[in-house]
Amino acid sequence: MDFFEGLFKKVKNSKKTDEPEGEPYEFCPKCDANLTLQKGYRNDLPYWICKGCGEMLINPEVEGDIAWICDQCGSMLNIQEGFSDNNGEWTCTECGYVNKIDESELYASEDEFQAEQRSPYKGLSDEDTLALSVYQDLEHIDNRPDIILVGHRETGRKYVKKLLTIYNRSVYDYLKDNPVKHMPTIHEIYESENCLIVIEECIEGKTIADLLEDNAFSEDRAIDIAIDICRILEIIHGLPTPIIHRDIKPSNIMVTPENETSLLDMNVAKWYDPDKTDDTRYMGTRFYAAPEQVGYGLSASSAKSDVYAIGVLLNVMVTRKFPKEERAGGRLWDIVERCISLNADDRYSASELLEALEELRGEIHAEETNG
Repeated sequence: MDFFEGLFKKVKNSKKTDEPEGEPYEFCPKCDANLTLQKGYRNDLPYWICKGCGEMLINPEVEGDIAWICDQCGSMLNIQEGFSDNNGEWTCTECGYVNKIDESELYASEDEFQAEQRSPYKGLSDEDTLALSVYQDLEHIDNRPDIILVGHRETGRKYVKKLLTIYNRSVYDYLKDNPVKHMPTIHEIYESENCLIVIEECIEGKTIADLLEDNAFSEDRAIDIAIDICRILEIIHGLPTPIIHRDIKPSNIMVTPENETSLLDMNVAKWYDPDKTDDTRYMGTRFYAAPEQVGYGLSASSAKSDVYAIGVLLNVMVTRKFPKEERAGGRLWDIVERCISLNADDRYSASELLEALEELRGEIHAEETNG
């Protein structure tokens, strides 16, 4: 890798009162940051990335002005015994990775190298890169760099491209092969070294979060939406190995112009494992995540965790506040209260909640008719 050559600059500073007189300080030649004070710095290191400006500084004792760095472990190849940049390749003596030594693929700067390392497309095959090229980036959704509206260059059809760093690949593979009604259809999946790239159906409409900015929902409308979500959950919870969504919240529920409800964002979803007593990683959104999702429950997250989130959602839809701030009224609160029980065993299943909501909706409609 080719980085702008940097040299350690040693300067005596006799004005420092907290160091012995004559103690040498070393400064970055680019930004004058004091390298000596940067955590982890030693002047016998083969190179150092200045924490002030990000420049790679090559120790003057290392021969040459090109720093060859192992793509696998980050060790400097220049200082490994027997290394030569004329070999075409070099097997790193630290980790055994075979590095390609090709000056046509050098980086002009540390910034360029770091950008390449962070690229969501790093490591994709030529075939996958070509397949992705038919999708033209149009705009970032909600100003998020990882969710992009794209257009197919040949058909003009719009899709959503997601760059996921947290995901369960097998969940997306299953949903691609087994689409679930009222969830975005997964069209393409590519996995790079840095993320999972998902091309999925673009569902037009407004999220519950958008709609709540104007007004709270009527109790009847909130119940209808919760019923729709329960029907979706019945499908994914009813699989031989259930899928747990784990992030049901207003911004992940889309209402179309035809008033159809869709459940979005499966990036923190997982397969349910009844043998687990705790989640490997605590995931979810504050206030919507059940206690077991954040390490306070008696078991790992399960289908009952999604029911907890629906309970909170119901309360938010009718009050625009969380249950601890303001409770939904009347019989709806009785349902919400059971949904958000701290003990997962005391909550409804999705099917039980669906039945309870349909019963309440029927009672409300009967009262309106007789009233």
